[in-house]
Amino acid sequence: MKNNKSDECVDRQRRQLMKWSALSAGAIALSSLIPGMALAAGEEEIRIGYWPIVGGLPLYVGVERGFFKEAGLNVRAVKFASPQQIVEGMITGRIHGCANGTATGALGLGAITSPGLFKIICSNPSNHNMVLDEFLVPLNSQVKSIAELKGKRIACGPGIQNVVMTKIILEKNGFSADELRVTELPVGQHVAALAAGQIDGVYTLEPTGTVGRLKGLARTLEIGVISRYVLGNADAPWFGGAAALNSQFIASRAQEARTFTQAYARAVQFIQQQPDAAREHITGYTSIEASLSKEVPLPGFVMYDELKGDNLVWFQKFYDVFTERKIFRQPVDVGSLIYQA
Repeated sequence: MKNNKSDECVDRQRRQLMKWSALSAGAIALSSLIPGMALAAGEEEIRIGYWPIVGGLPLYVGVERGFFKEAGLNVRAVKFASPQQIVEGMITGRIHGCANGTATGALGLGAITSPGLFKIICSNPSNHNMVLDEFLVPLNSQVKSIAELKGKRIACGPGIQNVVMTKIILEKNGFSADELRVTELPVGQHVAALAAGQIDGVYTLEPTGTVGRLKGLARTLEIGVISRYVLGNADAPWFGGAAALNSQFIASRAQEARTFTQAYARAVQFIQQQPDAAREHITGYTSIEASLSKEVPLPGFVMYDELKGDNLVWFQKFYDVFTERKIFRQPVDVGSLIYQA
């Protein structure tokens, strides 16, 4: 039994993404979608798209700590409103790659739409220990479980991955197909919408939960929901976001691609060794304020040479969910998408 409204929403987004491969560089002015986005004319600049969540931390650290500059690279972080827009930017060649936090579901659709589009250099696994994904409710809500949100207004972040994941989580908590009604909202609006009583619950990503908790506006209902309900194992790593470089960039500027990947790995190592210092760079790239940055939980970060064994198995299982749900029109082999130095 299908929920027509929810499925139509997902189908509409999927059809939109499938059209991206047909776009020429002049077909759509991306700057009209992203106000203020001015691109430098010189090809020496490396433009990396990011979605303003904690998952993009390696890019933030690499830029702010000067790791890219020290490597002789001119890297520019370009903010996008959604993972879909990031993938569109990669397809049209307006950016050279993306930071961690870019939805792997959107990347998978991009790989189907434009075969050979990119190679993954890093991914950010999360679960109940490495927190990124969560369900929130208003601070004064009496709801004690996701199942108790039946019949209430539920939202999620923008994009097909967020919609699909929210629907599966709700299904696993006893929602019928007719009850799967989800509103897409920018992540920066989630806490305000909860506090204003516009929604009763939201599937979101950090730092939203931290912002809501520390400002006394929202309460975390459950963390690590993708691993538990979608992958079926609360301890499993959910590879929901990834950093990638365009294959064309790798081929045409091979040395810069290798140098960028090495500098990116240095940023990941810095996060792992000095997480408190790394958290300082969340400010300015996300909605978190400097005074609250030390409270933000961090997901894990796994470079391309670690995306093997169990990591690769769990990553593939996540992609298989998209195939089973017919979001991917064909299976996607994660192994074929991993960067090879």
